[in-house]
Amino acid sequence: MQCTRRLLAPVGFWSRSMNEFKRLSRIAVNMETLEVPTKPYHLIKFDKPDKIDELKLLCDFQQGGFSDAAITWHPETATEPNHIRFKGSISTQLPQNRPDIQRSGFAAFRTKDIGRSLFGQWFWDVDPYTFLAMKVKSDGRRYHINIQSDALIPTDIHQHRLYSHSPGEWETIVVRFGDFVRTNHGMPVEPQSEMMKNKLKSVGIGLIDRVQGPFEISIAEIYATN
Repeated sequence: MQCTRRLLAPVGFWSRSMNEFKRLSRIAVNMETLEVPTKPYHLIKFDKPDKIDELKLLCDFQQGGFSDAAITWHPETATEPNHIRFKGSISTQLPQNRPDIQRSGFAAFRTKDIGRSLFGQWFWDVDPYTFLAMKVKSDGRRYHINIQSDALIPTDIHQHRLYSHSPGEWETIVVRFGDFVRTNHGMPVEPQSEMMKNKLKSVGIGLIDRVQGPFEISIAEIYATN
């Protein structure tokens, strides 16, 4: 007997279910909810080439703009970890015959929507954690970290500037979850509200300074920590 397409589980369904079962079991055994977790909780680690498949690229060229962007995976070397490279060039030139587009010049990526598991809709639960951390090598441009949660307004995104202290070198950037600002279409909105840390849907990095020219940033891992 063969399963029909309708009955087949989506890609990643069983692996997500197993990961969630392991996480819930660990909490039950170690009573992690009663104490501050000491181990980091990875949202994504770019340790394999197929991790690129978990990302969604966003760029104005998809709307007729002239910026370009690409994501490539690079293996570990003596001086670098496994990582992805987000690279391209920003152009603020507006597409012709598109009066509906008044601004151009952006590029970003984010993790794709995670999907479902046996335990229901899958979200990252970072409630026990205080900080978001990422290991990056930046060119020093004005990048922003973007986090989307299962908010009442689907287009709301919590943002924070990615401050690089050592451009051109690998470093770990740490940002307090409470310091992220609620935005909508890139603009801060009021009233500000706390991020739904128990229901994170995606995380990513964007370049929205609209400064023309090349950009390049490498990312090895993104995780929650204390």
